Amino acid sequence: MKKAMIAAIMAVVIGFVGALGLCVRVLTGAQAVAMFADGGMRIVLDAGHGGIDVGVTGKTTKVKESELNLAIVMQLKEKLTDMGFTVTLTRKTDAGLYGAATKGFKKRDMQRRKEIIEETNPLLVISVHQNFYPSSAYRGAQVFYSKNNANSERLALATQTQLNDLYAETGAKHRQALEAEYYILQCSTYPTVIVECGFLSNAKDEELLQTLGWQRRLSEGIAAGIMTYLSNVTA
Repeated sequence: MKKAMIAAIMAVVIGFVGALGLCVRVLTGAQAVAMFADGGMRIVLDAGHGGIDVGVTGKTTKVKESELNLAIVMQLKEKLTDMGFTVTLTRKTDAGLYGAATKGFKKRDMQRRKEIIEETNPLLVISVHQNFYPSSAYRGAQVFYSKNNANSERLALATQTQLNDLYAETGAKHRQALEAEYYILQCSTYPTVIVECGFLSNAKDEELLQTLGWQRRLSEGIAAGIMTYLSNVTA
């Protein structure tokens, strides 16, 4: 990697995290350099679902998960782009990625997401979703990672911490980042997490998730988690 690229990455990490009042460790060592050399400044944002696959719907308002996912991804894209990253979206509209809405559309949709990730060769992948549970008592954000990828776990833990702090302001209890075997987590070797931004089965979360202000704050929290993760890459 050129020295200019390393310097640019370090400037982004130190500047943004410093502004948030976080303790930053300077990126050093062969592992850190290799990681950035492979992924450059590229990040893939995956808005889950789309098209005829709307995901879950709000218990009260029937808002579609797919619409909220895309709205939050667009906010996060703007935030990360301002920070100097090159952001690739798996989907940019309400449409799915499956082509014709025929048998096997879900498999085709997920395969296309994998192809976009591989074509991008990113530093990391964030897949945005919304949660739902039979009990309306559950609240807050939940981050999932693959147990087979240590960097995915580190990214998940950093992101979960930021989102826990955000939701704590609304009275929600802290949640734990969890292992999972979802396809998007295992379809590549790049550090990947699924961020379930809130529970559409909970009236308070459902209300918050539909406001532009909360979507922005969620994007800020996810971005802060990314920067915390990057700041702790060591040899």
